[in-house]
Amino acid sequence: MLLRRAFSTLGWSLFTFGALGVANTYRFVTTRHSVRLPGLTRGARVAHLSDLHYGLFVGRGTVRRWVDAVLAARPDLVVITGDFLDSGVGGRRHRKLMEELSRLSAPLGVYAVWGNHDWTSLNTNATRVTFAERLRLHGVKLINNAGVQVRDDLYVAGVDDWWFGTQDLDAALRDHTGGAVVLLAHNPDYLMHVPGRVHLTLSGHTHGGQVRLPLFGPLKRRSTLLRALQGWVRGTHIVQSPAEGTPAGTPDGNALGYVSRGLGVTGVPMRWACPPEVVILDLEPTT
Repeated sequence: MLLRRAFSTLGWSLFTFGALGVANTYRFVTTRHSVRLPGLTRGARVAHLSDLHYGLFVGRGTVRRWVDAVLAARPDLVVITGDFLDSGVGGRRHRKLMEELSRLSAPLGVYAVWGNHDWTSLNTNATRVTFAERLRLHGVKLINNAGVQVRDDLYVAGVDDWWFGTQDLDAALRDHTGGAVVLLAHNPDYLMHVPGRVHLTLSGHTHGGQVRLPLFGPLKRRSTLLRALQGWVRGTHIVQSPAEGTPAGTPDGNALGYVSRGLGVTGVPMRWACPPEVVILDLEPTT
């Protein structure tokens, strides 16, 4: 009798954990931060989306709520740091995603880079070119190994995925004429290769661990070099705020970054102690 009760209790506990974990998949939060960057002469609000993983577990309605949250924040700039798709999403299933992304709007534009799941889903050059063109037609410009001077005091650059792509930071920074530099790089492991002339690097990829258990910690450990799964990081070190350590952008190897927990899921539709997030960053001048 006692054994049966123990198994029953364990079964209900696992069921409850699973049910809450699935529900938490779709309970996103909007997190807000501010950071001072050298080179800025006036403020700029950036909305950062990452790891949409549109596919089996993420549909149009979920994406619509994320876009609504971005629009409510009234950003000057919107960036997406990769993994638009979950692996295995066919080319014919992109229309609804594109229709929702086309609603994103900001005075300085909407920019994005590839993530590893974009490479595995769009597994030929032709499909990647087609997807990139669809994004462009719907208002999202890919800047893999490219950059844009979006304002006289703000430059946005991007590099291709760390696992599958080729990174050319020199090409990404080639058109920089002045002001603060914000870099989009899907995988935060790339941060250790970012020089001091880049003032802020935005990443995702890790899902923050996706499921974080007491004592055990995160189940998904996707950042192999940094061990930085979420929040502010500086070079190889996790920090509590962007003000910790040396001034933003110096020296090389100590670059400032923010790692988003992302929005979607992959593998299993579950999150625990790791809510998906839309990140709103208020960039401010240093003086």
